[in-house]
Amino acid sequence: MDIAERYIRLAHAIGVHSGGFVDGYGGPQEWADLTRREPAELQAEAGALLEDVKGVTDDARREFLRVQVSAMQTMTGIIGGEAIPYEEEVCGLYDIDPVRANLNELDAALDALETAVPGNGPLSERIEKLRQKVVVPKDDLLRLAGPILAELRQRTQERFGLPEGEDFSISLVSDRPWGGYNWPLGNLKSRIDINTDLPVPLTGLPDLLAHEGYPGHHTEHSTKEALLVRGNGWLEHSVQLMNAPECAVSEGIATNALDAVMDEDEVHNWLCGELATLAGLDGKDVRVFLDVTGVQKGLKNVSGTAALMLHGEKRPEDEVLEFLGRYALATPERARQTLRFIGQPQFRAYIFTYAVGSDLVQGWTRKHGPEGFGRLLREPLTPGQLAAG
Repeated sequence: MDIAERYIRLAHAIGVHSGGFVDGYGGPQEWADLTRREPAELQAEAGALLEDVKGVTDDARREFLRVQVSAMQTMTGIIGGEAIPYEEEVCGLYDIDPVRANLNELDAALDALETAVPGNGPLSERIEKLRQKVVVPKDDLLRLAGPILAELRQRTQERFGLPEGEDFSISLVSDRPWGGYNWPLGNLKSRIDINTDLPVPLTGLPDLLAHEGYPGHHTEHSTKEALLVRGNGWLEHSVQLMNAPECAVSEGIATNALDAVMDEDEVHNWLCGELATLAGLDGKDVRVFLDVTGVQKGLKNVSGTAALMLHGEKRPEDEVLEFLGRYALATPERARQTLRFIGQPQFRAYIFTYAVGSDLVQGWTRKHGPEGFGRLLREPLTPGQLAAG
């Protein structure tokens, strides 16, 4: 049995114990064996596979498999009931260190927002009032998604290329812990879901669609399937794992996806002009909310800190909700949605892939430019390799 088959079979065996561990699969169906096996057996299998990965001759393939299988070994410990400190869990699964917010910086950002946001009353309520002016009605989301995706696809094709035959469908869903999701389906296809539990502002729609589609998750998965699976025969890339280092790189790509094809002025002019008109919104309202969200970027690492409070420090949920209300400026509904997300077993450590992954990709692209972003779409780079530059 070759390395890729062993890797894929082990991934599915772990997924029997941890729902959602296998996020997408497009490889041979006979390898998707869901026979239940004991965690101790899987941990021994992961250890043996990790040892055999050392014999892989291609450097890039070997390093990718090394960090992925190491995370699988950590995961077998977790499903076997091993007590792993939360911060070690984050590092063991994603090959990154969790980052805590600096409260002094958060307080300074809040002070800046107090000045930037017009009106009187609690800051969160004033921001929510501005948000409501730029919300896209649920029935209009797919209509507006069409021209946004067309522009993003064209720019992605011109800058990075797209594999022949790639495509995805897009749907509206509800009662989910996340705002949007890309489901890899194999055969260069995926499905994008947009959650409508909370109102979606126009200002966030291009970023959401770039994140999930072009040149984000869908572009990365389909490109790597074309080049690494079909081109190189590295079938381990036909499976996407939820709790593994590849996610830190993937979320880093996705959180920087819009910036990779449009600069900030282009995005703002697009939103305040053509897209505001299409949505039937006042471009001035859109501009005001964009200015506010720009200042809000100073509120960094809030969700990750909430996760550290909840899982690492075992703080009560009410205390975590209060923290989110203050520093995420979240309404009670939005704070509960964030708590729901970080409370999910598969997302409790995943939350750090966004902020840490984003910083890693930004550092990488500052050094390597647009070609560096293109490499992330094509090559099996790891968080450690991005950190090393």
